Formats: sequence, structure tokens, C-alpha cells
Amino acid sequence: MELKTIQSKIYEIRDLKIMLDFDLAELYKVEVKRLKEAVRRNMNRFPPDFLLELTRDEYNALRTQFATLETGPGKHSKYLPFAFTEQGVAMLASILNSPRAIEVNILIVRAFVFLRQYALGHEGLKAKLNEIEIKYDKQFKDVYDAINFLLQKDKLETDQKSRKRIGFKTNKE
Repeated sequence: MELKTIQSKIYEIRDLKIMLDFDLAELYKVEVKRLKEAVRRNMNRFPPDFLLELTRDEYNALRTQFATLETGPGKHSKYLPFAFTEQGVAMLASILNSPRAIEVNILIVRAFVFLRQYALGHEGLKAKLNEIEIKYDKQFKDVYDAINFLLQKDKLETDQKSRKRIGFKTNKE
């Protein structure tokens, strides 16, 4: 199993990186039902920052990120999936104590660490982009103001020509 395979199963919801129960069950080679049973028997190990139960809207939004579900009886769960944060995945390994679970969990933790390092490595780039955006926003504001001034000037000149003059008039007028 490759790190890229695991990384493709990490999603972002509520500003958290998470993995869904059916993806974890597939990686651990257990049934989703058995994974959920083990979690429910040990709920005291999963505080809210380790385990989330997705809302229907969140789940539907995530479904667009992964392959379309197969249709037919028994092809997908009618229940909303559990979403495990990095800490939740680590805790899950303690209740699924098989050699496969331990091996997969090591890879999952490495994938989360890689994603975190990747995100931190791009903070400098993000700051530079913000700096450039501020600089060019100011320049474009100056250009916009100049164009606006010229448009207003033209409008004022047009208004001046169309106004009826007041005061002494010559025969030419």
C-alpha cells in the first residue's frame, strides 16, 4: 500500500483533515459494521475532536470528491459515516489491535504528517502571494481612481457645454 493511496482518502471537513470509516475499514480489511461496533464499544476513547459524525449535507458535499457510489441493495450504507481526525485514527489502532491495523496505522500517521509538513512549507508562499496581492491591489486602485477622474472630467466638460450660459450674450451666441 502506498502513501499516495492513503493521502487520497484524507478529506477536509470543518477545517479538519479526516478519514471516513468506510475508507479505514477498506484499508484495515474489516467490515465497516465491525469497525463501527468497535468504536461504539469504546466511545470513551473518542472525544469530539477525535471522531465526528457527519451531517447529511457534509456527507453529500464530500461524495462529490470521491467516486460515485454504486447503486443497488447493499452497495452503500444508509447511515452517515464516522469521520476520524488524525488523533482518532491513532486511537482506532489501539482498539483494532491486529498486525494489519498496526501496519496501516503507521502509514496513515505518516500520510497525515506529510500533509501537515506540506501545508506548513507553503505558508511562506502564501504570505508572499498576500504581499503581492496587496501591492497590486493598491496599484490597480490608483489606475481605477485615475480612470474615474478622467471619466468625471469628461462628464463635467459635457455638462458645461450643455448648460445655458448666464450673463451678457453676443450676437454669435
